[in-house]
Amino acid sequence: MKFICKDFWTTVFRKQIDNLRTNHQGIYVLQDNKFRLLTQMSAGKQYLEHAPKYLAFTCGLIRGGLSNLGIKSIVTAEVSSMPACK
Repeated sequence: MKFICKDFWTTVFRKQIDNLRTNHQGIYVLQDNKFRLLTQMSAGKQYLEHAPKYLAFTCGLIRGGLSNLGIKSIVTAEVSSMPACK
C-alpha cells in the first residue's frame, strides 16, 4: 500500500496521498484532502451526490494496480466533504 500511496498516486495525480490508515485486518483507507478530480467542482453540497461518479475511474486504477501486483481487492470511494475523498 505504501507503493500505491507514494509512487502510484504521485505518478497519476502529482501528489502523495494525505493519509493512510489500516485496521490491521486487511482493510486500508486512503484519504486525499484535495483530490484533483473534485477540486474543479463547487465545494457546496449540491454536487456531493454526484462526486462518487468521478471517483469510479480512480477506483479502477487502484484495483488494476493492485491486481498487477497479484493482490485481489475491492476498492470503494466515499466523499463526505468536497474536495476530500476516502
